[in-house]
Amino acid sequence: MHEVDPTSQSNYLQIVTKHITFDWTVDFDNKIITGSATHDFIAKVDEVSEFRLGPKHEVMGSALHVPLPRTLSAGSSTVVEITYRTTANGIALQFLEKEQTQGKTFPFLFSQCQPIHARDLAPVQDTPSVKITYSASVRSVLPVLLSARRISPPSDGPAHDGKIIGKDEVVYTYDQPTPIPSYLLAIAAGNLQYQPFQVPDGKQWKSGVWSEPELMDSSFWEFSRDTTRILPGPINLGVYDLLVLPPSFPYGGMENPCLTFVTPTLLAGDRSLTDVVIHELTHSWFGNGVTHSHASHFWLNEGWTTYVERVLLQIIHSPAHRGLSSVIGHKGLLDALAFFEDKPKYQKLVIDFDYGENPDSAYSRVPYDKGANFLLQIERTLGGLEVFLPYVKDYIATYMGHSITTTTWKNHLYAYFQKNGSEGQIEALNSIDWDAWLHHSGLRLPVEMEYDLTLANPANELADRWYESRHTTDISKLDFKGSDLDSLDANQRAVFLERLESYEESLPAGHLFHFDKLYGFSKTLSAEIRFRFYTLILKSQAAMHFVQGAANWVIGADDTGVIKGRMKFCRPVFRAMFKVNLDLAISTFKQARTQFHPIAQSLIAQDLGLDLAKLRVSG
Repeated sequence: MHEVDPTSQSNYLQIVTKHITFDWTVDFDNKIITGSATHDFIAKVDEVSEFRLGPKHEVMGSALHVPLPRTLSAGSSTVVEITYRTTANGIALQFLEKEQTQGKTFPFLFSQCQPIHARDLAPVQDTPSVKITYSASVRSVLPVLLSARRISPPSDGPAHDGKIIGKDEVVYTYDQPTPIPSYLLAIAAGNLQYQPFQVPDGKQWKSGVWSEPELMDSSFWEFSRDTTRILPGPINLGVYDLLVLPPSFPYGGMENPCLTFVTPTLLAGDRSLTDVVIHELTHSWFGNGVTHSHASHFWLNEGWTTYVERVLLQIIHSPAHRGLSSVIGHKGLLDALAFFEDKPKYQKLVIDFDYGENPDSAYSRVPYDKGANFLLQIERTLGGLEVFLPYVKDYIATYMGHSITTTTWKNHLYAYFQKNGSEGQIEALNSIDWDAWLHHSGLRLPVEMEYDLTLANPANELADRWYESRHTTDISKLDFKGSDLDSLDANQRAVFLERLESYEESLPAGHLFHFDKLYGFSKTLSAEIRFRFYTLILKSQAAMHFVQGAANWVIGADDTGVIKGRMKFCRPVFRAMFKVNLDLAISTFKQARTQFHPIAQSLIAQDLGLDLAKLRVSG
């Protein structure tokens, strides 16, 4: 296992950036950002003569060697200003044409720097082992948002400081005084409006939502009730805002400080998906606060966040809600483990990446749900939440602001219970098969987990009834009706579809046609339900009937009119289409490739066995 970040070429063990001052201009015409990054460096060892980012590499980018004005000794500092411009074909930035936005009037820009793409946005030591503060001055003809506290113009003032949007240049200034890893650098620019949420009495922070004007009413309604209700006590920097991005955003959410990015697929119209906000908020502790040292330990971010998210579901709602989330996550985990059957090292929690290996290739539910289940198993082994939660609080307090490895976390866990626990609890920790959880691959978890099935059981029972009816040849004798789903919420309906997909034998085509006629899943506006329906149906005898509908849906060539850029949806649907109609899957992707985010483009092309570089050359 690497001691040094295998995905970075920087010499961060010798010299580190403490603060960066950005001076940027957003150039929408040329789809680039120009400006400068001024680094405040501190040497960690003696005789440092250069700031180095290493030679050109296919994954890790081009080298930047900066000879320092003098040789530095440990603890001494220097300042280096780097003038640069981004490229039009980088991964971190996606410039959207106005036609790709909701309003179709102005272009749009947003970034996605995780896991190693901040180097596309700025010359930085792009490793989570280094945490920086930053300040920025950004000139733009469209409103600008950053992952920092806005200094001017005020968020709650006139949009674009009262100037003409799309014509007049405004300078936006921001400050981020809390040290963050470079993957949390974030920028968005477009025709954006702000609406504040009602903050509970006595709270000194503020919260609100940003979106294009056309989405503001639905965005505010979706998030205004629950966001401030679930926010913890003091909020870092006194602000927690949400930004609803255009549909090409490849993730459900991104925990950028002060400004969580979210996908518009969360706008379900029933507030059923707002628990994603709990996940992103929890990153304030795990990821943003206690950070993985490099990609091999990514589970320390996502496994801990997913585990605590489910604990909060239990506290806010009930143990049954924690159980239901675990059931849904377990299905996603099993799918991910099966997908990586030919790449077993990606089934591990701690991945021994080769030098220069792209961590995007390993992205899946494994660090989220294998990690969360591992922590759940530790919780249960030690005696439950009342024993484990005090440890969690101590873990956060001990490592807040630091970047750590799995070994550091494990050593702290043992040290805590040696000091505050009993011999029996140390023996309990020793009973855990650490290697199996952390370093072994496989299609199942090391321990068969049990969850609270109170909310899952009604969905499972309905699925079982459908499965038991598969030998009934006369469809008119099936005892099902559209109202079967009335008592199931959105998450339970997801469990219902996943249960049907999990059976070794799929339902006959006639059953599935009747199934869709009753429940209308092929027309639902819920992306969570629609994608599960397609992954179910495209494994069945009815696949050829629905595959064109799936193709139209995933690229927005249907009544939704919106591309499904979130990789949770687009990648499984393209893979399922590929097994049914290879030519349709490939032609559909080629038709809409540029509508997807560069990260999604790369991974979908990989899933379909295509050479993305050649596709870009051919247009």
